[in-house]
Amino acid sequence: MKRVLITGATSGIGLRLVSEYIENGYHVIAAGRNQDKLDELKQQHDNLQTLAFDVTKLDEIKQAAASLEALDHLVLNAGNCEYMKDLPAFDSALFERVIKVNLLSVGYCLEALLPKLKAGSQLGIVGSSVTYLAFTEAQAYGASKSGIDYLAKSLSVDLARSDIGVSLIQPGFVETPLTDKNTFEMPGKVSAEFAAKKIYAGMAAKKHIIRFPTFFILMLRFFSSLPFALWRKIAMSMVNK
Repeated sequence: MKRVLITGATSGIGLRLVSEYIENGYHVIAAGRNQDKLDELKQQHDNLQTLAFDVTKLDEIKQAAASLEALDHLVLNAGNCEYMKDLPAFDSALFERVIKVNLLSVGYCLEALLPKLKAGSQLGIVGSSVTYLAFTEAQAYGASKSGIDYLAKSLSVDLARSDIGVSLIQPGFVETPLTDKNTFEMPGKVSAEFAAKKIYAGMAAKKHIIRFPTFFILMLRFFSSLPFALWRKIAMSMVNK
């Protein structure tokens, strides 16, 4: 039986990925911080193992990973989103929190878990479509996910020699507890179930980049092809509405 470890597995996309992988015959290792939620999840599924650790604490991840067997898939999905609301009063504490959860934690997970991936396996790292364009109040979130873009693409080059594939996952808006907090319009928003199916299929096909939903991504890519000065005017007009 193939094995997959999923971080951020107790809510949102991660929670749906647990079900998707189990339905496709995988033994799933669901990782998260909340032991109670992990216990509830374990009661709902067969072929499920749980690991409790905080992705921002390297020692916890290493301790949890010590007894793990080899993995076929690894999905680094845990993350958070906070917006800069009071510029020009830049909140460096917020910036640090978001960078640590969304970017540094991936480095910690890679140190502890990358050696568990066997030849022919696939690593998935969840970034965001926010990196196509500069959006209002997204300085911390966008910077963290831009770092994920470069990290995943660079890993894809170097891990090829070990026969380990890398998928950069760039979702648009997905209906999750995180996006439920948003107070702005979210065009093209899809369900977490839709996202999980796209991610599973893309990982199985060993795609280098997994993007969805298609129309929303095409729209972002079109706007990103415009001169930045023009996009800046468009973005400023949205802010001033």
